Amino acid sequence: MGRQKRIWVPHRFYHIVCRGNRRDPLFKETNDFLAFLHILHQLHEKIPFEIAAYCLMTNHFHLQLRSKQEPISKVMALMNKRYANYYNTRYRLTGHVFEKRYYGKLIDNDSGMLEVSRYIHLNPVEAHMVHAPELYRWSSFYLYMHPKSLPPKFMNMDALLDYLSGTKTERKKKYAEFVRG
Repeated sequence: MGRQKRIWVPHRFYHIVCRGNRRDPLFKETNDFLAFLHILHQLHEKIPFEIAAYCLMTNHFHLQLRSKQEPISKVMALMNKRYANYYNTRYRLTGHVFEKRYYGKLIDNDSGMLEVSRYIHLNPVEAHMVHAPELYRWSSFYLYMHPKSLPPKFMNMDALLDYLSGTKTERKKKYAEFVRG
């Protein structure tokens, strides 16, 4: 029996999670994290998508992602294929890099947008990798912490900040406080 077709709602964000095969590391060193972010940049030029929050953990990653023009499944297939090619070449491996299909859950309400982003940004804290989300280098939280930070083109911070009031700087501060609790 074939796989069930994924539902794609173009104007909604999804919480995406991908894990390394056998829960092995996806990111072994700094260059791996940088390569993944570079792939996001390259792919964004080909297929526009938006990310409201991301966190690259050692053996998995989280994305809060929306694609208005192409199905999420196409975006994820290209993203994972490119990263798997990089990873297998870099570490002279063959075979699967990812455990299975990506997990993708539609975020179907406004409060879910903020809650999912909080969950994503607190992931390294919950995993006891850092004591505060701003201390983790491979998450988008730093973009919300620093008012003058320049986000990558694939980031749509307003997707979260628009739920808060005030100037952009005030909304970033309120968001950071919301995440930290």
